[in-house]
Amino acid sequence: MTQKLQTEILIVGGGASGVCAAIQAARMGAQVILVEETPWLGGMLTAAGVSAIDGNHHLPSGLWGEFRTRLRDHYGGPRALKTGWVSHTQFEPRVGDTIFKQMVAEHSSITVHYGYWPVAAQKQGNAVCGADFVNNSGDELSIDAQVTIDATEYGDVLAMAGCEYRIGREAQSDFDEPFAPEKQDRVIQDLSYTAILKEYDPEKDRTIQQPPDYDPEAFDGMCKELAADPAKARVDCTKMLEYGRLPNNKIMLNWPIQGNDAYADYIDMNREQRQAAFQTAKNFTLSCLYHMQTRLKMKHLGLADDEYDTPDRLPYIPYIREARRLKGVETLRVQDVVDPYQHGKYAHGIAVGDYPLDHHHDKAPERIDESYPDIPAFNVPYGCLVPEQVDGLLVAEKSISVTHIVNGCTRLQPVVMQLGQAAGASAALCVRDNIQPRAVNVCNLQQVLLDAGMWLMPFADITPQDPAFQAVQRTGLQGLFQGKLLPRPWENQMLFQPDKPLTKQDAMAAFRVLGLQAAEIAIRLPEHPSRADFIHWVWVLHDRPGAQLSFSGLDDKDSPQEKVVAIKYATKQGWLKGIAKGRKLQQNKPISRKEAAILLDRLFDPSRQDSE
Repeated sequence: MTQKLQTEILIVGGGASGVCAAIQAARMGAQVILVEETPWLGGMLTAAGVSAIDGNHHLPSGLWGEFRTRLRDHYGGPRALKTGWVSHTQFEPRVGDTIFKQMVAEHSSITVHYGYWPVAAQKQGNAVCGADFVNNSGDELSIDAQVTIDATEYGDVLAMAGCEYRIGREAQSDFDEPFAPEKQDRVIQDLSYTAILKEYDPEKDRTIQQPPDYDPEAFDGMCKELAADPAKARVDCTKMLEYGRLPNNKIMLNWPIQGNDAYADYIDMNREQRQAAFQTAKNFTLSCLYHMQTRLKMKHLGLADDEYDTPDRLPYIPYIREARRLKGVETLRVQDVVDPYQHGKYAHGIAVGDYPLDHHHDKAPERIDESYPDIPAFNVPYGCLVPEQVDGLLVAEKSISVTHIVNGCTRLQPVVMQLGQAAGASAALCVRDNIQPRAVNVCNLQQVLLDAGMWLMPFADITPQDPAFQAVQRTGLQGLFQGKLLPRPWENQMLFQPDKPLTKQDAMAAFRVLGLQAAEIAIRLPEHPSRADFIHWVWVLHDRPGAQLSFSGLDDKDSPQEKVVAIKYATKQGWLKGIAKGRKLQQNKPISRKEAAILLDRLFDPSRQDSE
């Protein structure tokens, strides 16, 4: 039996990006159908058991921040989530699924179909117009949609739609990445089949049956007590267990050092082939648990009986780190991330991250010796979600248009959630304006995301609670004021330094970006302009509006009368809102970077200069 449905937006995959896309689109008034193969929402955060957030602790952007707030409310505050040392936010997967379902249920315009997976993309000419699905019972589902979002774990829909994509590592010559191999190959990152363990009564034996192909040497060195040479192991076994400790005496088994990472070339496999490959990965994870139970004598440590209702109590899906990668309108390269201001792609940013270039290649079929540069916090441009040629489709999750190396920092949960939220917002704009994703006005999209509490530039030192936040974000996107780039282990930064006094160099750089003829200002502007100085010269560059109403024949731009007119005019026009408190401007106080951003954003509207 085939059920035929119609909707404005179809989202294939209810994972980390898909559920956020659905919520954002619904908040903008769109009708959404979300199709998810498993019984859970949240993907890698829940159904895959990776319930320890990587990165963005100080960048709780958009729905990622809302989700974290609900976790904190459930468990009783931030400290209740810092149960292990891998993350500031760790939780039980089932709780995450419950919260996502609650968030979706708050929107009657979202319909969720569980248990179906895609088998074909519907197309009219060069445009995707929906998808076809099937379930284990053979029931078919055919959904027509104005916009489709591929939020699958593997990028299956983009492939079905005929989009061009990449698999594996690009050659150096493809994108001039010095850290890429000389020749292209198909090597992708390791996957992990996680397990959620539970500490039971010490008197009870929870040892599982020895799994197929169990090899104790595979886990040599996972911790000091399980190493032939303890000096070569990084941590002792107690610290290893604390890595992924979750609330309520549970442990996430996702250990990267001689642990349960596994390799499979799963991307172009069919469904049955994938299931066979993932069973091998399951057996390896069970072997890891069996090794701990027998060699470490942790017989009381067993698979949690209150998480997954699967026959083996393992998660519904594996943790997939790398998928097909779209050939998009824009491709984010490593040099764009290392030095964003040199290449300019940050201007179209729709999501932010602060995680390093972290790759898992220990189980690859060949030895992979990769080195990765240090990076600051980064953002992802909108064009990475838009296919180069195909219309009617947006791509999220791990399949956006980035290189293999950059996938190491864009694949993490908070970034992927933001990518989904941005895709949902874009799709809703497409429905509202009856346009294709490639025709979306990026500045309009960015404003929607800012209004939704998202960071678009990763300035960790100014939050949406600050009235100047949006002005700082918009001027930052245009490069009027650049952030300070700080590569830091596991928590990279880009700082705006909002309260730092503006320098003459800052001001001149902003005027140059705006295309203003400001040569004379370079001579007359002091090294640290006061509020009066900056307001006056912005007024001059704004063609001295209102001058004829107060004085006639002003020709000395340094005259006291000029400053008086500028400040009076600025006050009357409301330019100083957010700078002056009441009527007290404190004219001689050095103007801060934040205040300068407010003024330039208000007067020159820089975020929309290239919107047409």
